[in-house]
Amino acid sequence: MTEPNHQLAALQLAIMRVLWKRGEATVADVREDLHDERPLAYTTIATMLAKMERKGYVAHRIEGRAHIYRPAIDQEKVSRSMVTDLADRLFAGDVTQMVAHLLDGCDVDADELARLKALIRAREKEDRDAH
Repeated sequence: MTEPNHQLAALQLAIMRVLWKRGEATVADVREDLHDERPLAYTTIATMLAKMERKGYVAHRIEGRAHIYRPAIDQEKVSRSMVTDLADRLFAGDVTQMVAHLLDGCDVDADELARLKALIRAREKEDRDAH
């Protein structure tokens, strides 16, 4: 079964990051956390959270008069879905080309290269063990 395709817009992703970090938050909490990066009106965030709830990205409970939102989708699944979509759209699904592009365009230090090599070795071992 294929996983759902979670393609979040920039504001949705920023809101989800707040919720993933906090676990749950009110509209005011989200607004406060986003204020430096995106000074938005309370109503803008409330409207976006309501839309995100309709899409199944967040859920809420009511405590007094406050709506307390929590993530309804997993951060790892969203990341995987968005990276897969990026690879498909920009690199026609060619992961090697995507990684080469990232390595050419970013400053990658020795520690990061060592971690990448370790990930590749682990993946190769998984593939060998699966066969």
